[in-house]
Parts: sequence; C-alpha cells; structure tokens
Amino acid sequence: MGKDNVYDQDKILETKDKTMPNMVMEPAFAYQFDRIGDRTLEDYLALPEGTRVEMIDGVFYDMASASFGHQGISGEIRGVFSSYIKKNHGQCKTYQDVDVQLFGDDRTVVRPDVFVVCDRDKITPNRLVGAPDLIVEVVSPGNWKMDVYLKKKQYMEAGVREYWLVFPKDQKVQVYRYEESCIPETVEPKEYTFADKVPVGIWDGRCEVDFVEVYAEVRFLYEG
Repeated sequence: MGKDNVYDQDKILETKDKTMPNMVMEPAFAYQFDRIGDRTLEDYLALPEGTRVEMIDGVFYDMASASFGHQGISGEIRGVFSSYIKKNHGQCKTYQDVDVQLFGDDRTVVRPDVFVVCDRDKITPNRLVGAPDLIVEVVSPGNWKMDVYLKKKQYMEAGVREYWLVFPKDQKVQVYRYEESCIPETVEPKEYTFADKVPVGIWDGRCEVDFVEVYAEVRFLYEG
C-alpha cells in the first residue's frame, strides 16, 4: 500500500487461504473506495465452503461473523417483510444472507443482511442475479464503513430502489429511497429511530416495520 492510500499500511491485515495462494482477503476496515481487483465469479465459487467473503469490483473482502443481536434484528425485519408478502399474495420474495450477483456480471457478489426482490426471473437456485428492490444492512462496528460507503454506492449504481441502514448502537435507521429522484446520487436519507414505524417505500408505505417490536426481541443482548 502506498503513502497516498487512505489506510495506513500497518492497519492492513492480509491473509491468504492455503487452498488459494493467490487470493487476498482484506478486512472491511481496510478497503479503498476505488479498489479494482482481478478476482472473478469463478474464484468466488472456488472458495472453501463456509468462507464468509464478499467480492466487489474483483476484490475479496472478509466478512465478520454476525452477532446474535445482528441476526436477531435481521430476522425480525425479514419476518415483517415475509408476513406482508404472504398476506397480500405478492410476487416478491425476501431472503437473508445469501449471494447476490449485484450487476449480473462476474466481478461483484455481495451478501446483504436482508433483501426483497420482486422480479422472480432474477432468482436462481444458487444466487440472485441482478439488483434487489430493497436491501437492509444491519451496521456493526467492524463493518460500518463497508455498509455506509462502499456498498451503498454499489447498491445505488446497480439500481436498488431502496436501501436501509440499521444502527443498533445508536438505535436509528437511515432510509435511502433512490427511486424518488432521477438523480440517485442526490438522495438524502430519511432518519428514523427505534421508537418509529418505518414505512417500506417500494410498497408505498402499506407495510411498516415497527422498530419498538424489533428491538424488544433483542434488547437483552444490547442492554445486558
């Protein structure tokens, strides 16, 4: 890493998997916004089973294991989405922590905490090919830059209609509704707290996630 890079060299922890000596995984805090690598979908699929990695622009980024609180919040939100879809006999589907080939190319594969996709033609047996309609990321201290900066930019450019960032520590939610503007880059987030019901924009607010109920299920994990 050169002196012009935004991260100090002694903060970069690179680890090489013994089964793939040419593969470099960087922890989320070590990324640069403009990194371009030479990894492909073929490399991604060749990773040992159970390896938690995302690939963005041909670069592998190591994913930390999710905490119980993180998983609990994700599961509660997905449950609300799933119940709404079933109640309304909708065509959308909701998934949690599975592969998304975001641009449909072989350079970027992400694993959102929760997402909703309404075009079933994008769903394959092994991954989603294309952008979901709605993505939710639960932000933790070890990955906040990844979700708030790098992945947010990727999601916007891929055509994700709505992006939620959930901050358990601060008990707040930021919602980007990109489809509300013809210039997605200018969209400012709507701010909510864990005392609010957050409307789902892709369903015109007919579905709401009550974060009082969501947090009630995991409060013991955060308040001890």
